Amino acid sequence: MRAISARLIVASVFLVLAMGRFAAAEPTAAGLWEQVDEGSGKAESWFRITERNGVYDGTIVKIFFKPGEDQNPVCDKCEGADRGKPVMGLTLIKGMRRTGNHYEGGTVTDPRDGSVYRALMELSPDGQKLEMRGYLGISLFGRSQIWNRLPDSALQSQSPAARSGSRTAPASKK
Repeated sequence: MRAISARLIVASVFLVLAMGRFAAAEPTAAGLWEQVDEGSGKAESWFRITERNGVYDGTIVKIFFKPGEDQNPVCDKCEGADRGKPVMGLTLIKGMRRTGNHYEGGTVTDPRDGSVYRALMELSPDGQKLEMRGYLGISLFGRSQIWNRLPDSALQSQSPAARSGSRTAPASKK
């Protein structure tokens, strides 16, 4: 009887450890994301999404400027502490909370006009695509974009030639 009890305890410990390992491997929205212009298919910006105490925020870390665009845009129409700050480095996604692959309860700011929208995010099961949706009132009245995950090393691995036409915020520490 003791041998069975000991085996049962050992099996339970292994099961708990294995469940923890699988849960840790589940993808989250935390990481580096590329936002692409739907019309041209070209990258417009990169966002770093971070998690702190169960809350996910997203900061703009790179902008791909078109010829003639202001290379140092500021958020003149943003409200509060963000007003007049450089767009590069602004936290535009705020307060998202996770339920599985679904994130809600937060906001997203459009730095072009300072508008703040309610936000939803949906992570693909493989963790490589993120649907970002900003909306007014109910999610039916909004717009979605599909963002692509980038390797965390993408910011550091870019050559100087690849950086021309873009600005990069300092890499955040994890």
